[in-house]
Amino acid sequence: MATQKFKIRQLHRAIAPIMLLPILLTLITGSFYQAFDTQGKGEEFDWLLALHKGHFGSLNLEVVYPYLNALGLLVLAITGISMWVQLRRRPDRASERI
Repeated sequence: MATQKFKIRQLHRAIAPIMLLPILLTLITGSFYQAFDTQGKGEEFDWLLALHKGHFGSLNLEVVYPYLNALGLLVLAITGISMWVQLRRRPDRASERI
């Protein structure tokens, strides 16, 4: 059980820094594009939408980028919730001292 906890923590620790940039990029570009689009300036900022979808200049990841983003976020959510549940199941150490 202890090794399983360690593996979950290792997986979470390995994926979190990798997923930070794509998730922030998706969040920021999507929010700014939506703000400009509601002001009627969306066509001027189509490059934000291209970044949001995964088109990075000559590197076009539009087909796989959303799925990789979703998969990484799903793994982070599952491992994070798993660690949180394991932490909540731990007996209260203060009651053991009494």
